[in-house]
Amino acid sequence: MNLGPTEEQQMVKDQVARFVDEEIKPNAAEWDKTHKHPEDICRKLGEMGIMGVAVSPDYGGAGMDNVTYVMCMIEISRGCASTGVIVSVNNSLYGYPVRVFGTHEQKEKFLAPVASGQVEGCYALTESGAGSDAAALRCRAVLKGDKYIVNGVKKFITSGNVARYCVLAATEHPEKGYKGLITLIADHDHTPGFSLGTIEEKMGILASGTAELVYEDAEIPAENLLGKTGDGFKQMMTGLNAGRIGIGAQACGIGRAVVEDCIEYAKERVQFGKPITSFQAIQWKLADMATELDAAELLLLKAAWMEDNDLDFEKESAQAKMYASDVAMRAAVEGVQIFGGYGYCKDYPAERHMRDAKICQIYEGTNEIQRVVIARKLLGAR
Repeated sequence: MNLGPTEEQQMVKDQVARFVDEEIKPNAAEWDKTHKHPEDICRKLGEMGIMGVAVSPDYGGAGMDNVTYVMCMIEISRGCASTGVIVSVNNSLYGYPVRVFGTHEQKEKFLAPVASGQVEGCYALTESGAGSDAAALRCRAVLKGDKYIVNGVKKFITSGNVARYCVLAATEHPEKGYKGLITLIADHDHTPGFSLGTIEEKMGILASGTAELVYEDAEIPAENLLGKTGDGFKQMMTGLNAGRIGIGAQACGIGRAVVEDCIEYAKERVQFGKPITSFQAIQWKLADMATELDAAELLLLKAAWMEDNDLDFEKESAQAKMYASDVAMRAAVEGVQIFGGYGYCKDYPAERHMRDAKICQIYEGTNEIQRVVIARKLLGAR
């Protein structure tokens, strides 16, 4: 068993790590404060191939694998969790369904610009009444001639305020339940009837916009249908599996940032005449964080490897996302504790990490839902 990265994987990881330390991490606090979308960074990451890591070069991507993607996501999120989730959505929630289910023409038109980092993509599933119960969505798409007429409101859409392209989940036949779901690709720059709704005021990941998308008799060409009617639910579920790997890697990166910051601070913080790193209470906190994060990374790499090898990775992606996000949250809480009073103040990164970590336990399926997925696979239930 070889758990080491290939030479190419290590080279890409090192390149991304340098970029993070030089251009992302020094700006993360300011982006958080101003809620600024890191557009220039996204363009540069696109030039590096990181906005479409596992996408073929024929469609604007880097042609690498999902193991490399996990490594890159951890490094990017170590520098800025907001940038991490933008990269994750481009690669997984948007990129995965277009890459896997799209036609050659759809990939050329809708995948290449996103995978090359020219523009952002987003994924619109969640509604006010459809979150964990993804099949309960009410957004309606009616085929009229060569267009779908779409009506509905999508909630909590990551990058929805900046994304040009959107993978949109809707129902064509509500009476058929989940069998009536479809997936459309919308070009928001050329979708009559589309408008941007509320931009949410959130606890964390503040440099990543979370938006409401409004479709009022919106017109989307019929040729933008992914697959066929009835494929939507299957596409939704497999896309979420891929997305969970990205979010787990985001969480792991946040945890890595917590450990780095805590070690640096604890070496300098003196109490009772000695650095607090000399106290066993601090040492044990750091040891627990590091151990759990290493375990989380191994789960993520396993899930990514299974995806790369066309194996069923539903359970593994759920395990990786659930565990990594729980670990990140525990690390973030302990990080604030190590920083003490300073950890509660915005002058230090500990409070930002704590705010950023929490959402990882919620989006891409709450951790309660992940446990349902895992148990269902263990019990052989459908």
